[in-house]
Amino acid sequence: MVSAILLAAGEGRRLNSSVSKPLVKIGRHALVFYSLRTLSQHPGIVHIVVVVNRANRQAIARIIKDYSFKKIKAVVLGGRRRQDSVYNGLKAISRDSKWVLIHDSARPFVQAGAVTKVIRQAKKYGAAILAVRPKATIKSSRPDNTVAQTFNRDKLWEIQTPQVFEKGLLLKAYKKYSKDNVTDDASLVEKLGKRVRIVKGSYGNIKITTNEDLLLAGVISRKAKAYGI
Repeated sequence: MVSAILLAAGEGRRLNSSVSKPLVKIGRHALVFYSLRTLSQHPGIVHIVVVVNRANRQAIARIIKDYSFKKIKAVVLGGRRRQDSVYNGLKAISRDSKWVLIHDSARPFVQAGAVTKVIRQAKKYGAAILAVRPKATIKSSRPDNTVAQTFNRDKLWEIQTPQVFEKGLLLKAYKKYSKDNVTDDASLVEKLGKRVRIVKGSYGNIKITTNEDLLLAGVISRKAKAYGI
């Protein structure tokens, strides 16, 4: 059984918005609506735990009610860091769940087919993540802002969500490394020495961080059928 944790506790300071990021409108709907719809309609997901903040809790609960998203098991408050929010979500999922899918509501356009693929690979390997090859050339820098190294793009991946893990494995990683600062859940699992399977995702599965991202999201939402959303 797969339980999903949808992270919607972000404030979105870089958007300069008067509302928290999950409530920013893309087309006719709030950002969080799109992920709620995709996860709720997916046949492989049994329950969803939504992680919110105090400012957007009531509004997200209203969206869940208005659109009759039936799979919502709980709405819980997030923590100071991303991994704190995930851990709060983990504590609320069903005890019967063997697999945990974690998705950022800031990625509204994940395709159902990609969700299916990453779940399938996680069940085979124990841990799987979506990713795409970077389009740009990636370099690292020295302290004086000169180039230190140019990386081979053929060996690089830009990591996305959802990420799916065997529940016991993920809990073990969180209990052992929860104090470490990381930017995704796979990083904690990797610290256990576990190999994480990379699943090719879609460039349409963008993350909303800046106002430029919102402009692109508006285009995608208007052409949703072309992206399989």
